[in-house]
Amino acid sequence: MLVHNFSTEMVAAQDRFELWEEFAVHSHMRNWIRSDHEDDFRATMRVLDMGDTQISTMTFPSLEVVRTPKLIRQQGDREFYQVNCVLSGAGDVSQGAQNTSIRQGQLVLVDSGLPFRGRLRGGSENYAAMIIQLPRELLPLPWKTVQRVTARPICGYQGMSGVLWRWLTEVHARADEFTPADIHTLRSVTADLLAAAVGGCLDAEDTMTPESRRRALQVQIRDFIRRNLGDPSLSPATIAAAHRISVRYVHQLFAEEDTTAAAWIRGRRLERCRRDLANPHLQLRPIHAIAAQWGFIDAAHFSRAFRAAYGMPPRDYRQHALRGAVRESASALHG
Repeated sequence: MLVHNFSTEMVAAQDRFELWEEFAVHSHMRNWIRSDHEDDFRATMRVLDMGDTQISTMTFPSLEVVRTPKLIRQQGDREFYQVNCVLSGAGDVSQGAQNTSIRQGQLVLVDSGLPFRGRLRGGSENYAAMIIQLPRELLPLPWKTVQRVTARPICGYQGMSGVLWRWLTEVHARADEFTPADIHTLRSVTADLLAAAVGGCLDAEDTMTPESRRRALQVQIRDFIRRNLGDPSLSPATIAAAHRISVRYVHQLFAEEDTTAAAWIRGRRLERCRRDLANPHLQLRPIHAIAAQWGFIDAAHFSRAFRAAYGMPPRDYRQHALRGAVRESASALHG
């Protein structure tokens, strides 16, 4: 089982903070922690555990986190990077000579091999964040390069940082679907995207290995495609222009995964159409309008492609899916 869900509300109020501390130490690097809400610490954590690498989401009202020299010595020889992507709330982080404030939409990286302090707080809502923790050696960047961005705020919505942010959001949403066979890919892609985000901040992409740059570019291209599926002109040529590479290289990147750019685009468009056709809230929207929304401007071509992919015409699929939704609703109502 890769996913572990945890909530302090499973125990009495006076025991919640101690339980959180035990779980956090087990799943992440060891830190000294305290909170202004220790008397009733309402917090949640969801961890995708991949052995030496974790992707987590956390919510809590407030927390002070301190990594001391003594705790570093107790950790042993293994050292990690930890990245905090702020979903809500704000905080202050210091490591070495660097002191910074972070807020919603920013991410910050710290190094477990050096002392640091963080004060994190929610506002009207709890503090919430996505957390990456991975071994130093997994990040394909020189240690001195990474030190230039530790405890410094990085915008989570721009460039490769934005791609990393969307990747983590997608991983969190699909965490229950992953199996041990997916761990290598999840670790590698996460590390490559983090390296690309750090390199982008420093204009230091040339410090990445060619393999890491290629994998990061593949994820970036797929992210670009997903965000532009509704554009009928989306093609290998527009992808190449947006990423300043040749059309030939676009084809090569997709060929490495035994597909083509056109097939990958078509597959994503069909999946979005299939999802909308099965949505009861969209049952009055014409099929041709749904198809056009996702880049199919020729209704006949869409119908043929949909039938080839799902074994029935779009109209039949919609009727079948909506009948199933009605049965499920009735069963739940009388259940």
